[in-house]
Amino acid sequence: MLKYLNSLTAITLATMAIATAADAGPFGLGRAATSDEVAAWNLDVRPDGSGLPVGAGNVEDGDVLFADNCASCHGDFAEGRGNWPKLAGGVDTLDHDDPLKTVGSYWPYLSTTWDYVNRSMPFGNAQSLSADEVYAVVAYILYSNDMVEDDFILSNETFLDVEMRNADGFIIDDRAETEYAQFSAAPCMENCKAEVEITMRALVLDVTPEEEDAEAAAQEQSAPVSKTKAEAPAAAAPVVVPVQESALDPGLVAEGAKVFKKCKACHQVGEGAKNKTGPLLNGIAGRAVGTIEGFRYSKSFQELSAEGAVWDDAALAAFLAKPKAYAPKTKMSFAGLKKDSDIAAMIAYLKSVSP
Repeated sequence: MLKYLNSLTAITLATMAIATAADAGPFGLGRAATSDEVAAWNLDVRPDGSGLPVGAGNVEDGDVLFADNCASCHGDFAEGRGNWPKLAGGVDTLDHDDPLKTVGSYWPYLSTTWDYVNRSMPFGNAQSLSADEVYAVVAYILYSNDMVEDDFILSNETFLDVEMRNADGFIIDDRAETEYAQFSAAPCMENCKAEVEITMRALVLDVTPEEEDAEAAAQEQSAPVSKTKAEAPAAAAPVVVPVQESALDPGLVAEGAKVFKKCKACHQVGEGAKNKTGPLLNGIAGRAVGTIEGFRYSKSFQELSAEGAVWDDAALAAFLAKPKAYAPKTKMSFAGLKKDSDIAAMIAYLKSVSP
C-alpha cells in the first residue's frame, strides 16, 4: 500500500511540475485549453444561426442522402418506421389529445434539427456526414414537411429564411421567479398522500425500437435512386396484366390491398380519404396526372399535368415500378415495387377504389 501511495504521489508531483505558473490555475494542475481543442468540442448551433459552418445543400441531394442513411429508421418520406421517430406530419395536431410532434409541427428552431443531425446521425455512424450533406438532409426534411420548395437550397446564408411553424409556441421558463420558492419548505418524507392508486395505464408498451427492426428495414431499402431520367438505368418495362374495370378479379384486388399497405403511411383511399404526405388515391385510375384537388404537386407532376398525361395502365405501371424514373422530382423516394405481380395487383386495387 505504501508503495502504491508513493507512486501516486510521484505522478501527482510530476503533473504539477508540467503546469506553468501562467496557465496552471489555482491548484497548480492542468492548463488552459487551446482554441483548437475548444473548437473540437464546441459543435453546437444556436437558434440565431451562430455556430453554423459555411456550406450548402439542396433538397434533391438530400432526398438521395436521406434514402441511403435515414430512411431505414425514419421512413422513405420522414413519416417514421415502426417505433422510430416521425420527422414529418402532425401539422395542426398540437391541440389534440394525442399530438404528433415533428420537425414540421412542433420544433421551434431549425438549429435543433441541424445540430442533432450533425452530432448524432446517421444512427450507428454519427458525424460521418459533411456539413454540405447535413444541409442537404435538413433541406429534405423541410421539404417533406411542405415547408420549402423542391428547388430550395439550405445554407448558412439561407438558414434564417426558414420559418418554423411552432416558432411562437414556447414560453420563457420563469419558474425561478414563480415556483422555486414553493420548494424551499421541508419536504414530506412519509405518508404524504392519504391513498395511492393507479389512475391510468400505458396504452402502448412497445415504445422502444429494437436494433433488429432497423436492420430489417434497412434490408428492404432498394439501390439508391437516380436523380434524373437521363441518369436512370435502363430497365425492362414491367409486365402489367390488363384489368378491365367491369371485371375486376376479387383475388387480384385483395392482393393489391395487401401491397397497398406499403403506401398507407402517405396515401389514403376509401370513404373519408384525405390528402396526407401524398395525395388521396380515390379515382386515380384513368384520371389526369396531377389533378387531385388541394394537393401541392412537385414540378415533375406539374409538367406531366401540363402535357396532358393520364394515369392509364402503362403510366401507373411505370410509376409504381420506378417513381423517380417516371417523375424525377417526385416526393416519393420509395424505390418502387419489384414484382410485376405486385404492380398488376396494385393497379387492380386502385381501379377498385375508382368510380
